[in-house]
Amino acid sequence: MRILLVEDDEHLAQVLKDTLTNQHYLVDLALDGQAGWNFAESIEYDLILLDLMLPKLDGISLCKRLRQAQNSTPVLLVTAQDASTSKVMALDAGADDYVVKPFDFQELLARIRALLRRGNSTSSPVIEWGNLRLDPSSCEVTYNGQLLHLTAKEYCLLELFLRNSNKIYSSSALLDHLWSFDEPPSENAVRAHIKSLRSKLKQAGAKADLIETVYRLGYRLKPIQTELESKGTEEQKSAVGADVTHNHTPTTDNLTKPAPQKEQRSGGESAIPDVRGAITGIWERYKDKYLARIAVLEDAIAALKQSNLTEELRQSAVREAHTLVGSLGSFGFENASHLSRQIEQTFKADTNPNPGQIEHLPQLVLALRQELERDPATPSLPTPAPIP
Repeated sequence: MRILLVEDDEHLAQVLKDTLTNQHYLVDLALDGQAGWNFAESIEYDLILLDLMLPKLDGISLCKRLRQAQNSTPVLLVTAQDASTSKVMALDAGADDYVVKPFDFQELLARIRALLRRGNSTSSPVIEWGNLRLDPSSCEVTYNGQLLHLTAKEYCLLELFLRNSNKIYSSSALLDHLWSFDEPPSENAVRAHIKSLRSKLKQAGAKADLIETVYRLGYRLKPIQTELESKGTEEQKSAVGADVTHNHTPTTDNLTKPAPQKEQRSGGESAIPDVRGAITGIWERYKDKYLARIAVLEDAIAALKQSNLTEELRQSAVREAHTLVGSLGSFGFENASHLSRQIEQTFKADTNPNPGQIEHLPQLVLALRQELERDPATPSLPTPAPIP
């Protein structure tokens, strides 16, 4: 599945991209709204993950432009504004769902899986095709209850076929769906991955042509009805009418063998990644960058105290604080996110801050710095009292 990620905070974007890649999604990254539009115009995506506050073209405007262009790709809008008006605007612009920063990564992944199911024939979290079973939440694939050890690309190929079981994909279409611009392979690479995937399915007991070649057209999942006819027994044919599968395609396998339970499929190579561990590692890499954002807030506070805060510096402080609100909370710094929101609201106010607010701002920034020196998993200190 190919996802377009449009996020201007490059550090949070890297966390998101790494997390999605670990779940076997192919991710293209755009750091502003105009770049996002250019990507969406030229490539067919399965989902667009879109930030609300973007340079050049904001998320609401980009979403409207996509819908006006008859682009029906599911859009998941991400916003740091928890106001109901922002949510209403997002949905009215054509977004399919939204999440509020700071978000829980497991919830975000669940919402992505739910949106991807909407555009397919199955509404079940688990995709089945006869004895073949793919669980997107754990990235595990089984055949007849036997766990298949697939590479990331083999998993993506199989998921694409399962989610679009009525489609035939040419080699060039598979390249467009599953390979990024940074890794341009030849059609020979597609054939090699198909061959390897077929081999692993066959070793698990599947027929060699479960993924069949359609002459001069490409590849597809072999229709289950065709398999039943080739088996040629009345018992199997009568079972077809009685069975209902997740893909709305008749099967016999599920009548005789119960679906594998979670514990039967544990220990596979594609288990859910340690999202929190990955986030912590990326946080250590980009920690200094976020501390540099605080320096902008300190410059704005110093100028405010001297009564020479320019509009440009005020807007910079608002942008930096807004970015910190969403990013820090997603990294696990909930208290730091709350502090950043207080700072953002002070600089964002229509009227100049009163003397009490000006005196309180340095305390908030100091507390924010102290929070970022802690491990994300460490319990936070109490937040300073709200600005009077």
